[in-house]
This record gives sequence, C-alpha cells and structure tokens, in this order.
Amino acid sequence: SSGEPIATHLYGYGSYGACIEADFRATRLTLLNRGVVFVIAHIRGGGEMGRQWYEEPNGAKYLCKKNTFNDFVDVGRYLVDERKLTTPAKFSCEGRSAGGLLIGATINQAPDLFQVALLGVPFVDVVPTMIDASIPLTAVEWEEWGNPNEPKYHQYMMEYSPTQNVVKGAKYPACLLTGGLHDPRVQFWEPSKFAAVLRHEQDSESSGPVCVKMDMSAGHFSASDRYKYLKELSFDY
Repeated sequence: SSGEPIATHLYGYGSYGACIEADFRATRLTLLNRGVVFVIAHIRGGGEMGRQWYEEPNGAKYLCKKNTFNDFVDVGRYLVDERKLTTPAKFSCEGRSAGGLLIGATINQAPDLFQVALLGVPFVDVVPTMIDASIPLTAVEWEEWGNPNEPKYHQYMMEYSPTQNVVKGAKYPACLLTGGLHDPRVQFWEPSKFAAVLRHEQDSESSGPVCVKMDMSAGHFSASDRYKYLKELSFDY
C-alpha cells in the first residue's frame, strides 16, 4: 500500500508434473512474521495447469525443459518490473532437489535478478549424473530428463545443466547449498561441485558468498526428527 518495494521470496519446483499448491504451512511463518512476501511460481514442468503444462511439446519435459527456467525468470521479472513488488536487492529464491536445478539454472540465466538463492539438495550436475547408470535412480530418471547417452538429449541437457553453465565474471547472488551425505537421489558431491564452480567463475568482488551446509547423517529429505528439521529450516531462513 505504501508503494515501497518489500522483501520477497520466490519458491518453485516445476518437475515431474507435481503440483505445488498455495496452501498454508507453518514453516513459512518465520518469513511472514518478518514481513517477507512468499510467492509460489506455478511454472511449466509442474501439473498445476493440467497435463499439457508438463508434457511435450509445450510443457517442460525432455527437449522443452528450458521452459521451466524461462517461466521462473519471467515470474521474477514480472514481480520486479511490472508489479513493482520488490527489487533485486530485496529478492530471494528457493528450490529443493529438482527445484534446486531450477534455481541453479535461473541464477545462471539471470544472475542479477536475486540477492539470495537457497538450493536444497540441488540436482545441479545434470549430465554427468544422468550419464552414469551406476548411480542409484539414474536410469529411471531418464523418463523425466532424457538419456544424455543419446546425442539428441546430450547437447540440450548440457545447455541448461547449472554446473556447466556458470557465467564467468558475472555478479551472482549469495547462495546457500545444502546436501546430505547419505542422499541416494542427489549425491553429496553435486552441491559441493556447483559451489566450487561458482566460487571460481563468478566475480568475487561483487557476488555474494557461496556457502555449503552438508548434513553428515541425513538423506534426501533432511532430518526425520521433527525438531532437528525445524532447526535446519531456521538455519536456512
């Protein structure tokens, strides 16, 4: 109502046809109580708008996966440029697992759009992981992303895989990457590798810090203990 930009947190997933409903979750109160606007982006790759929102040729699967990242950037720019809700200096983004891929690809595409990025157990080393069928769950994941051992998928996936597309010399947001040592879905080296590449390639003077938090006892879904989960969430926020 004041017309002044306010702190805004943009959340997205956009894979597997999953619907991210705009429901109430107590875990968001720590942001809301500090006056942060929490926004959920219903981007292609999810199923919020029906099956066509997910499947080829106009969804975000296989050879049209980039639509997921384009949509997320468009939502972010809409909030900044058209709604005037926030500014890049007060704008943060978050995604987990395949949503971590979303955030990694987004900050490569628009590194100046956000001040902070949270990447939870992020799938950010797409091609090397998907090529190696000995890694748990890789072969079944070909149904979602395509098999990079096939030339028609390999080049396309290389064009959006976050670790391989960090923009040299660009100003990146401050990044927090989390992982679990015993994660069977996104191996612990993925956030570690992406963090190392970010630190090496980004402009060190203008970019934010790149932090990695590795839980030495957790898997893909963080702590199973309720209170430990809340403590980890409070660390993120």
